[in-house]
Amino acid sequence: MIISLVIHGAPGTSQGAQSALSFCRAALAAGHRIYRVFFYEDGVHNANALAVWPQDEQNLPVAWAALVREHELDAVVCVASALKRGVLNAEEASRYEKTAASVDPAFDISGLGQWVDACLNSDRVVSFGV
Repeated sequence: MIISLVIHGAPGTSQGAQSALSFCRAALAAGHRIYRVFFYEDGVHNANALAVWPQDEQNLPVAWAALVREHELDAVVCVASALKRGVLNAEEASRYEKTAASVDPAFDISGLGQWVDACLNSDRVVSFGV
């Protein structure tokens, strides 16, 4: 089965990001294909490489980046959601004359067209809310 996921919740304030990570791992272990993981609204914070987590908590941005790299997943951060939350890659930081980029390079920044494409090319779409 081909599955795409959309994550709306920020790490640390929503169970959605953790549930999505667990679901994604289980789907991959069961032999399913993940077409795309799309981070939307506050979910874009899951791609923030500059967040520092307490040692007794799982660092979800690091865990997501590791999963994306390990399985070569297509992980897309919504550009509109990211910009207004200060979650920028190097290209966007330069474009808006900001001093730093915060998106882990494992993630791409793109528009909602990527989510529409994922919906069209997946057997199932699973949404993880806030």
